[in-house]
Amino acid sequence: MHKNLVSGLQYLFFLGLGVFLVWWSLHQIPDEKWGEFKRSLDTANYWLMLPVILILTLSHLLRALRWRILMQPMGYFPSFHNTFFAVMIGYLANLAVPRLGEVLKCTLLAKYEKVPAEKLVGTIVAERAVDVLSLGIIFLLSLISQFDIVGEFADQLFRQLFENRSGSFSWVKLGIVMGLFIGGIVAIKVWFYQFAHLRIVILAKRILNGIWEGLISIRKLKQKGLFIFYSAGIWALYIGGTWVGLQATQGTAHLGMPEAISALAFGSIGMIITPGGIGAYAFFIAKVLEKNHVPFEIGFANGTLQWFAQFIIVVVVGFLCMGLLPFYNKQKK
Repeated sequence: MHKNLVSGLQYLFFLGLGVFLVWWSLHQIPDEKWGEFKRSLDTANYWLMLPVILILTLSHLLRALRWRILMQPMGYFPSFHNTFFAVMIGYLANLAVPRLGEVLKCTLLAKYEKVPAEKLVGTIVAERAVDVLSLGIIFLLSLISQFDIVGEFADQLFRQLFENRSGSFSWVKLGIVMGLFIGGIVAIKVWFYQFAHLRIVILAKRILNGIWEGLISIRKLKQKGLFIFYSAGIWALYIGGTWVGLQATQGTAHLGMPEAISALAFGSIGMIITPGGIGAYAFFIAKVLEKNHVPFEIGFANGTLQWFAQFIIVVVVGFLCMGLLPFYNKQKK
């Protein structure tokens, strides 16, 4: 009960943050610029959202193929269909409750493919580790291609996070963050040692063992080249989808791949911090495009369109997969 309450409050906080960013972003548009914001949406080439949807759907297919490779060293070979269904249903669940989808897709695959769920958790952690590394490479590419713009924006965000009221760097804030991080690690270690007999601790250890097995499974991959190819393909499709999305509005149609990479890098932060990226995704894209001399209202209009395309994919394909999953397995039996 307590855990559900904490999860619910956490979700409401981040959802509220997303709604606030939508409200705040709209209020960043001056009254005299509202016409340009509406005009950007009215004159947008909505047909270009179709290739964006296809590109991003293909990236989800690659995610399913990559996830299957991570299971092979543990001796599990689930069908591609069930793996893809689980991935998309997981994305759909994440719109309702952040991180619920990671648990749900493991549960679904465990049910239909007889793969132990605690071992699947390890593959999810391995996937996220690779995604973090990939996102780091995207940021590096954006720094190389747009050093002045991206470097300035990143420095501005960092300073806002750790500045005090006088505008100088706050070592106190940095110390608090580091203290909380170290304190959390120590508390977990003490808890595991003193309450090792409790069922919840035993279960947690089983999950951690599964996580560790999933992480080291990367070392044991027989198809390392294919795994790297799928990982690179996923992020290449993200870049391509972002670039095509930029062509949809008149004020951003002149932008090229360097701007698309920068927009993807900072837009990805927005997808992480709020449920489904609501508010934050469009806001971060608008801010980084503003550094590329695109008015905020036009950048926000484009970011909203691109976010909506991703939202539509998850909702439509996710619900289709919910219906197809039991039907496919019934036919297979």
